[in-house]
Amino acid sequence: MVSAPSGARAAHRAAGELDALLAAYHASTGCHAAIWTRAASAPAGAPPERRSASRRDHAAPRDDLPLPASTNGPVAVREADGDALVLGLAGFSDVWLVVGPCTGDASQLTRHAEFLRLAVAEHLQSAVEVEQSAHELSERYEEINLLYTISEILGRAVTLEETATTILTELAETTGARRAALLLHDRVTDTLQAVAAVGARVAELQPIAADDPHSASGRVFRTLHPTIVEREQAISEAEAPFRLGPMLSVPLVWSTPAGGEPLGVVHLSGRRFGEFTAGDLKLVTAIATQIAAAVQNARLVRASLQQQRMAQEMVLAHDLQMRLLPRVDVAAPHARVAARVVPAESVGGDFYNLFRLDEGRTGVMIGDVSSHGYRAALIMALAMSATAIHARGSSDPSATLDAVLHSLHEELSSTEMYITTFYAVVDPSRGRLHFANAGHPHAFLMRADGTVERLGASTPPLGMIDDPPATETRDWQPGRDLLLLFTDGISDAVDRAGRRLGEEPVIEAVRAVRDRPEDEIVQAVFAQLEVYQGGARPLDDLTLVVLRS
Repeated sequence: MVSAPSGARAAHRAAGELDALLAAYHASTGCHAAIWTRAASAPAGAPPERRSASRRDHAAPRDDLPLPASTNGPVAVREADGDALVLGLAGFSDVWLVVGPCTGDASQLTRHAEFLRLAVAEHLQSAVEVEQSAHELSERYEEINLLYTISEILGRAVTLEETATTILTELAETTGARRAALLLHDRVTDTLQAVAAVGARVAELQPIAADDPHSASGRVFRTLHPTIVEREQAISEAEAPFRLGPMLSVPLVWSTPAGGEPLGVVHLSGRRFGEFTAGDLKLVTAIATQIAAAVQNARLVRASLQQQRMAQEMVLAHDLQMRLLPRVDVAAPHARVAARVVPAESVGGDFYNLFRLDEGRTGVMIGDVSSHGYRAALIMALAMSATAIHARGSSDPSATLDAVLHSLHEELSSTEMYITTFYAVVDPSRGRLHFANAGHPHAFLMRADGTVERLGASTPPLGMIDDPPATETRDWQPGRDLLLLFTDGISDAVDRAGRRLGEEPVIEAVRAVRDRPEDEIVQAVFAQLEVYQGGARPLDDLTLVVLRS
């Protein structure tokens, strides 16, 4: 993790450009100028350092030179060769501008200084914004890099210890932590036991009671609240081997239909550069679900290998994939949603996702990975993780699918697979439906009177080309309109004679019950499928989503 940008750092990086600016200022006004900074890490009372000047021999301010705050007016000082002004810069508490003495019209010093102050502040602000953008891109890269690593672990049959060690090492390197520990909950003893560590030996780490009131591990595990534990807080002897100063602690939670199941806690401490920040906490929290999934996957694989029953492993894999799908009440109270996914095998490539966005908006996505089975399921898991990260970063469906495409580009290219994807943002307060469709053929807007509009695709599926689909907009009548989404496994269902069901019977089945609750609409479609197929096993994954908001 890179450290957050500051005015002092921006001035340091832009020293050459500022030298040119101050030289031009001196040439036009006859006034010398210099920029001084003091880093946040400098000792209290330390004098500032010169970063740029209109001439190399421009005198340094005295150690007792008054340094005004950025919101105060200039401070006049008298130097050996003339008068000068010391000015703070709005928005930068660590940068000062010294203007003077002047070889020209010194009476205009104040006016010239104010003009230069605005120019320097604007230049530094631009430099800080550029650095902030680079900072954010770096954090996003680190986040996606971790996502890739964890996704690879999810696809390998590894032991629990190997899984935990790999994840913890990657996490410590990304955040710059010198010490780290991953503790998992043991239900039999109700303790948190170390399965991996960085900077400490696992064998020497003591179990910590889950109800220990003095340990950060116990508190975070019980409250499920990620936090940065300060140096003087929650002091526990059992945590001393893996704790060095402030400690970032995040719970590992496995999502189940019944709610969140805590699995353990991950700790990071002894950061090599500065203190842990809210950005570090956000990064670790964002991938905590994937860490829990990796740990849970390793546990399931271990149980399957111990039992030597492939059938049980298939059942567990199906359960794992189904748990990746969100509960339909995630969209409540802003939207009513019903959905069902039936893989053709134990696992498949169909998925949907739901997002409760700001201002009462709801995001809904459906996707169909080419093929089905384990390869499609792994791409599906990665797509679910990528959409969970990117959907809340933008309210524009096109921008969201573009970010998802970039995250999955390498995997789709290497596997030669693609994903038909439809993503919509429903905004009932403004009566609008915004959507982007990448090659998904079955997306419809059904009005209250039964009329249907196809929300067609504007680009091929994700993975076929590098450009995302454009965002389109339709009117939306809250509480009346129905969004109908399904995958081609439903329309391609065949009867015992091999005849294809088709799209129109599905739409007619929904139209007939459009005024009923959403879960009854889904039941009606699947009842139609069961009768049509005559109980035969589906040849492709089946997914149906209906939404009313």
